[in-house]
Amino acid sequence: MTRLVLAAAIVILAVVVAQWVQSRRRSDPPTQPRRHVPTQLDRTDFAHPERPWALVVFTSEVCGVCADIASKAQVLDSEQVAVITVGYEGRSDLHQRYHIDSVPTLVIADHEGTVRYGIVGAISATDLWAAMARVRDPDLEIPNNDCHAG
Repeated sequence: MTRLVLAAAIVILAVVVAQWVQSRRRSDPPTQPRRHVPTQLDRTDFAHPERPWALVVFTSEVCGVCADIASKAQVLDSEQVAVITVGYEGRSDLHQRYHIDSVPTLVIADHEGTVRYGIVGAISATDLWAAMARVRDPDLEIPNNDCHAG
């Protein structure tokens, strides 16, 4: 009988200790998708505000895809389109101002700074060029593929 009582006491003690340990553990907060794309830019925050279009690529040195996206975008630089790469390391103030929480974030804004297209993450050159063409001339018949209108 003594062994049975001792075994029951050990089991009860183990359950109490397990519950106490469990109650002391903090659970991780649930993760929330972030991926903010701004809807409006102040064109004077960026080079060439006089050009009708701004294509801004928010990047970071630790981002493996960012350099590829920036080079795809650079091809579109012209008298009509200002292509601006905003690295976090050099312009964290702009990343904070526009609530950029993921890189690469790419936006195309008109002369008033209204974002007409935005995407977070990788994009093919074809989809990027199609997005630029679509925002500049919405009547163009370009297949939408995976472009994410802003």
